[in-house]
Amino acid sequence: MDSASNLHGKKIAILATDGFEQVELTEPRKAFDEAGAKTEVIAPRDGEIKGWNFREWGESVKVDRTLDGASPQDYDALVLPGGVMNPDRLRMDPLAVEFVRKFVETGKTVAAICHGPWALIEAGVVRSKTLTSWPSIKTDLKNAGAQWVDQEVCTDGQFITSRKPDDIPAFSRATIEAVSRGSKHRAAA
Repeated sequence: MDSASNLHGKKIAILATDGFEQVELTEPRKAFDEAGAKTEVIAPRDGEIKGWNFREWGESVKVDRTLDGASPQDYDALVLPGGVMNPDRLRMDPLAVEFVRKFVETGKTVAAICHGPWALIEAGVVRSKTLTSWPSIKTDLKNAGAQWVDQEVCTDGQFITSRKPDDIPAFSRATIEAVSRGSKHRAAA
């Protein structure tokens, strides 16, 4: 492992709930863990959350911490997996939206893939940002004031976004690089 991907001592929050796209949580998490980070799945409720595996229910993952017991200050990055159900449920949860908003205010890395940017839209933090996503939420991002681009991975300040499961390797690499640099960005205006 090269020094640019050394995440020892870094802690990454993965915010999700039932219906997360399984590979969009498990594959980046595996890459972060292999780079030395400690990852924690944060969810609205304790126990386990169930993944969605492309066209059917997938496997469950253990929740490490509930939203009401999580603080953005305790993490070096926030990851928002996609799927349709997961981000749709999170954007309707006031605690989840507030967690995302407060995390963005820290200036630390926020990485969202597929439909994950819905939580960013709901938190009101995408205005004037260049982001990518699953194509069906392109209009949602534009209506919230973001510029949408169709590319594998897009980095704008603290935000890293990708479109789909095929982009996971680039998404994971970009997130690892940003977290290893440990740079903070000014909070969204």
